[in-house]
Amino acid sequence: MADGDSLSTELFPIWEQQEPMCAWPDEKLVEACLSGEQKAWHALIDKYKKLIYSIPVKNGFSQEDASEIFQSVCVDLFSELQKLRQPKALAGWLIQVTSHKCFHLRKQQKRLQQTDPESPEPSGNPDSHADNLICQLEREQALREAFVLLPDRCKELIHALFFSDPPLPYDQVAKSLGVAVGSIGFIRGRCLTKLRKSLETVGFN
Repeated sequence: MADGDSLSTELFPIWEQQEPMCAWPDEKLVEACLSGEQKAWHALIDKYKKLIYSIPVKNGFSQEDASEIFQSVCVDLFSELQKLRQPKALAGWLIQVTSHKCFHLRKQQKRLQQTDPESPEPSGNPDSHADNLICQLEREQALREAFVLLPDRCKELIHALFFSDPPLPYDQVAKSLGVAVGSIGFIRGRCLTKLRKSLETVGFN
């Protein structure tokens, strides 16, 4: 039977693929965008599209409304990125902008649908609403960014065991990965360790 090192090498071959651009730190991505690199813009949108979409979805908007908000936020990102003083604050800025757009679209929709003149106007401060969501949204975004850094095998296994509904059984996961059922526990442990390290890399504590 293979020892720990050879087994590790067999199950986790050296990842020789070039780091995807969407895994770059925001400072590097923003710099590339502002220098006119088109691929960097695509990577920046790809990195944050799920974050942006998740905000209108959490606010109960339809897919059509969520797409409209997404497009509007992307336009703002394109026009305002050069004014962003701290690229590290990009995620928070996107949450703030998207939350504002959700608030105002909801207010507009209620005003158009309102039939009773005494019905209360939407209340609440969009800044306060963003503050309530920011912790959860930043955690979700950190997980997305950390997930991108994982080897493909770990992505497949973690998605199958933790994000599939219901989670896939070990025998099905083993068949998909082309490994023995008995090795899934070992691979799972190694992949979770890699995920924790990836979370540290993207600055999540």
